[in-house]
Amino acid sequence: MVAAATMSTGAEIRAHCRTNDFTRQTSGLAPGYVQCNVVILPAQDAEQFAAFCKRNPQPCPLLATSRHPGAADLPELGDDIDIRTDLPRYRIWEHGQCTGQRDDILDLWQDDWVAFALGCSFSFEEALSNAGIEIRNVSEGVNVPMYRTNIDCQSAGPFEAKMVVSMRPMPASDAITAIQICSRYPSVHGAPIHLGDPELIGIADLNQPDFGDPVSVRANEIPLFWACGVTPQVALESAELPLAITHEPGHMLVTDLKNASLEGEASWNA
Repeated sequence: MVAAATMSTGAEIRAHCRTNDFTRQTSGLAPGYVQCNVVILPAQDAEQFAAFCKRNPQPCPLLATSRHPGAADLPELGDDIDIRTDLPRYRIWEHGQCTGQRDDILDLWQDDWVAFALGCSFSFEEALSNAGIEIRNVSEGVNVPMYRTNIDCQSAGPFEAKMVVSMRPMPASDAITAIQICSRYPSVHGAPIHLGDPELIGIADLNQPDFGDPVSVRANEIPLFWACGVTPQVALESAELPLAITHEPGHMLVTDLKNASLEGEASWNA
């Protein structure tokens, strides 16, 4: 297994993904580079999924999509991206159920598939760190905790979901700064959608995330919740498509775009 310290750019991480030398989560890696959630599905469902993203820009901030069905590259995000191999790990979805994980999807690829790349909260983590705010999942070396909520997304065709959120705890003074910083990054989820009591958004236990790993929450801290790009995976459960592909939560597509380029920019669907 290749050491994470040897991978400082998106291109380096993708190169190791292609040879299956890197299959771990990407939080805190390749500082400065935009990371993306990924959804891949048949062209016949792409228009309605794009509509779902447009109607729910906070959890689904769309940064790029395939140039045409069957195209495996995403030139807006990097010169040599191959969406079939360049994620550390993929999830396979059949009829709304996650049926397995893959390190690549070369043998599954279909000529009518369309890939969607959505903004990821790992991008704004860099801005928070630069402001001196501790990112607990990074400092504890785990994947960010993610939770299903009771917040309804707007549906589009077969795609409907309760919003998924990611959580980062911090003191109240840092929370104010975090809100101000993240509001400048609408294309990577923007400002938190909730802070404080998790039960108000349907989360019963912070120590039991639905995706990712739990992190410690200290006595002087409050939890902040951001809309999360795992939300489309919940929408795939309801859509029950015969076959679809996503990233494994926390195992993102690391691009050649710089996080700084996203400041103040809304995604094209917002």
